[in-house]
Amino acid sequence: MKEFDYYIFIDYSENLIGYSIIESKKLIELLPKIMRFRHYRSAMNQKLYLKHIKDAIKRDDIKSSFLKLKIKEMHKNMDIYLDVLDFLKKHDKCILFISVDNSQYIPFRKMVNIVDGDNIIIKQESELIKGTPEYQASLVLDNLLNIERLKQNDK
Repeated sequence: MKEFDYYIFIDYSENLIGYSIIESKKLIELLPKIMRFRHYRSAMNQKLYLKHIKDAIKRDDIKSSFLKLKIKEMHKNMDIYLDVLDFLKKHDKCILFISVDNSQYIPFRKMVNIVDGDNIIIKQESELIKGTPEYQASLVLDNLLNIERLKQNDK
C-alpha cells in the first residue's frame, strides 16, 4: 500500500453528493470493520443489505474514523468542492489520495490543477481495484449516500 497521509473520497448518488476524508492510520484501523462492505447495486436484497450496513456503521462507530464526512444535495456540490479544496490548501505538504466519482472526475481534476496538486493522486472511482483499502473505504461513502437517498425517498 502506497503511503498517503490522507484519503479523500467524493461520490454521488442521484440527487446527493458527499465526501469523506480519513487519515492513513485511521484507514488501517477501519479496514477490519468494513471488509464486508460492497456496492449497494451488487446486493441481492438491497434494502436488507443497507439495513445491515446501517447497523454496522452505528455499532462499530465507523463515522468517527473519518476526519471529515459530509453529504449534501447535489445542487450544493460547490460546498463539497470548496471544503475539499480548503483541505487541500491547508494540507499542501501532505501526500493525498483522492477518489472521485467518474462523472465528477474531469471538473474536479481541473479545480485541483488550479491548486497545483503535485503531491495529489486523483483516481476515478472505476479505477479503484476491488479489495484494496482505497476501494473498501470508498464503499463507506457509497453506502452512506444510498442510506441517505433511501431515507429521503421514504419521506
